[in-house]
Amino acid sequence: MAFFAFLGPPAITLLLFVIAVFPYALWVTRKKPTRTARLAVLGSAAALAAYGAGTFYGLAYTHPLDLCATKTAGGDYVDFAAEHTLTSATIHHFPPSVTCHWSSGHSTNAVSFWTTPLLYAGLACVVVTAGGWWRGRR
Repeated sequence: MAFFAFLGPPAITLLLFVIAVFPYALWVTRKKPTRTARLAVLGSAAALAAYGAGTFYGLAYTHPLDLCATKTAGGDYVDFAAEHTLTSATIHHFPPSVTCHWSSGHSTNAVSFWTTPLLYAGLACVVVTAGGWWRGRR
């Protein structure tokens, strides 16, 4: 597995959250949005960041084999111990999942454990706040 595939998504997600704090804080202090609006923005930002991290910010669609294994000089993809070769990788779009299939018959998931719960928590926050907004409008 490439170094970026291991540490890249958490680092980019954290960086995006740090960068997003400044416009969010400016919006909250100037416009004084309701709690519902603030929660909807935070939930959608969390869901987008989790989906981006789950797809390795597009790398899952362009180079899925690089997420699973290291490419040798001969062009084969092998695991960390160089014991098994990679046969294929399966990508699921929602929830994001990259499953690596090895020559030994076992499969591993390359997506971090925290992406799916964060994705669902963000989506649940958006749905609940949208329901509250809709009920308040009626």
